[in-house]
Amino acid sequence: MVKGANVGLAALSEDVGSVMVSLGWSSATGEGDADVSVLLLDGAGKVRSDVDFCFYNNPVAGNGSVQLLGKTPTADGSEDRISFDLDAVPEEIDKVVVAASRYGGSRFGELDDLRLTLADSAGDGLVRFAVREADEVSAVIFGELYRRSGEWKFRAVGQGYESGLAGLATDYGVDIDDDAAEEAQEQGEQGPEQEQEYAEGAPPPGAETALPEPVAGGRPAAPARVPAQATGARADHAPAAPVPDGPATPPKPARRPRTAKKKVTLPRTTRKSLADNESWRSARLFPVSALKSDRERETRATSVVLSVMAQVPEFGRRLTAGFGAPAGRMETFTEVTLPHGESPRRPDGVVRVERAGKLWTALVETKTNGNALKPDQVQAYMDIAARRGYEAVITLSNDVALEGSPLVDVRIDGRRKHKVALWHLSWAEVVHQAQMLIRHDGVGNAAHAWLLQELLHYLQHENSGCHGFQNMGAAWVPVRRGIDDETLCQGDARALEVIENWERLVRQVCLRLGGELGQKVLPVQRTRRGSDPSVRRTELADHLCEQGRLNAEIRIEGTPGVLAITADLRTGKLRTSIEVPSAEPGYPLSRVKRLIRRLSEAPADLHIETLVDGRGAGPRGTLERLRPEPADIVPKDGAQITGFRLSLFKGMGSGRGSAETGFIRSVDEAVDRFHAQVVAQVEAPATRRSRSEEPAG
Repeated sequence: MVKGANVGLAALSEDVGSVMVSLGWSSATGEGDADVSVLLLDGAGKVRSDVDFCFYNNPVAGNGSVQLLGKTPTADGSEDRISFDLDAVPEEIDKVVVAASRYGGSRFGELDDLRLTLADSAGDGLVRFAVREADEVSAVIFGELYRRSGEWKFRAVGQGYESGLAGLATDYGVDIDDDAAEEAQEQGEQGPEQEQEYAEGAPPPGAETALPEPVAGGRPAAPARVPAQATGARADHAPAAPVPDGPATPPKPARRPRTAKKKVTLPRTTRKSLADNESWRSARLFPVSALKSDRERETRATSVVLSVMAQVPEFGRRLTAGFGAPAGRMETFTEVTLPHGESPRRPDGVVRVERAGKLWTALVETKTNGNALKPDQVQAYMDIAARRGYEAVITLSNDVALEGSPLVDVRIDGRRKHKVALWHLSWAEVVHQAQMLIRHDGVGNAAHAWLLQELLHYLQHENSGCHGFQNMGAAWVPVRRGIDDETLCQGDARALEVIENWERLVRQVCLRLGGELGQKVLPVQRTRRGSDPSVRRTELADHLCEQGRLNAEIRIEGTPGVLAITADLRTGKLRTSIEVPSAEPGYPLSRVKRLIRRLSEAPADLHIETLVDGRGAGPRGTLERLRPEPADIVPKDGAQITGFRLSLFKGMGSGRGSAETGFIRSVDEAVDRFHAQVVAQVEAPATRRSRSEEPAG
């Protein structure tokens, strides 16, 4: 589409009751990012209240009809996905505006390939709109969905705002405190003292608390002011405010809250046990001790996950919104028998969602313990779904799906009028969503949080079979041997298999680490815009044959730089590293000393390498040697220091699986150690606050 054009969705597809909108961009460095926001507008072109302003801290709006699904990596960057259940959008809403904003003085001109894509509930792309001429703006309206004569239409907008998100939101009736916005621009982010106030207790009654504006990385840029009562803070936890003498000051009108009601999360630390000794085991809602066969594991895992999806609305919605499911009443079933020729089929489960008298149905096929999906089974379920008018087939297994590389190839009968979407979930994604809800984002009540905690305990138990990607494949050992004896040639299909499994492993590392931290963790892919994923993987396979190394980068929200992972198959070593910029004023030696002081708790074997302007790498040494002699990594020729590269090395597991000596476990351990002992120490104090530590509300 071109700017200003519009189109009726019903003319493009019959499956537009639910649609998926994706906003994407890329950058040459892989570091550029933006935050998505959605505004639901009434007939006057304004939000009814600030709850119609949907952003990272209020990801669901419009009675669940709009939901932000977060970022997903693509071949040339990342995409932010938004699920719209158009049939459920409140009748008072005439228009839905889709926008994105940048922060900290950044502009959209620093990003490439700004685009919006819209797909129907079957996942088929309907609309693509490339945004041009957004160089000097920090907020952009990509497009809008609007009603016309009872039909939903889409308009390509591409309008930029130099005033940023605050200017955009104000135009549509969202309350922004100008003083607070100016203060935030001057001060950047909240200081350590204010963080401590949030962590230890509520502000005094009547005090105003700053809620963060939605910006990339969850960092505040222009906070709006709301009364402390609106944030859910308890007044009985704060001292009484003194009453001044003289005439009473008229109270300020209460401003509207920006976020939904306070959600329940569970603490990381468990309470002291009442057991007499350690041999006593807590009673579990989902026991795993009786599981002995793969069939029992599949049956139990399916029933456990589907039952919790039906009972915890936030969890069920998160797992199905990306598949085009509407926001409505969900019911789940297991071991359902469906006719299919002479032999009836029994899918592992069925998910049904009802909204306004309409049903959305998905068949579920589950695999555990590393078992592969069977193409003939999935094909049969696709055929059954098409005949019965079901919307989707969902596969759930230990494997991780890759863009452009489907786990199962199925035949689609083009003569059928009804389309069925095939979607895949990995157990790692299920665990990630459960962790995010009970540790960081919260759920509606304590019972739901406990249910998710029991589910998480079950999925992470060694006997459940739900451990995510656990095997580097049959090609792993031959490729390592071929690299050792230099017989592996470019074009070898086994190298491509290793590259694909390496990408799966890196994506799973991102899911696991993101769930633990409550932050966005995504793989960085530095590729040419619009490149084919299969071509990119083929090039990486050729590099593996030539260099004997696997390389990956991941970006962790709030972290300066990207975390690089290198697996050198020739030396059998894993290297985890990060480049820390050095923009601080002062003499070179003073800057080196400040860095070493910040790394006071880091391992002694940490390698520190000075980065020099125009030359790349400079002097280097271990932290153990540099603590008494920091001048050893100061360039002797007076060259300008641009930053430092911090690295840890670890022996690499040789096995293809995730056992104690396996490669997968060694990668997990290397990333965990590096983040906990190095990255966490070099983060700036103002960026170390996670979402769960932001002001309640």
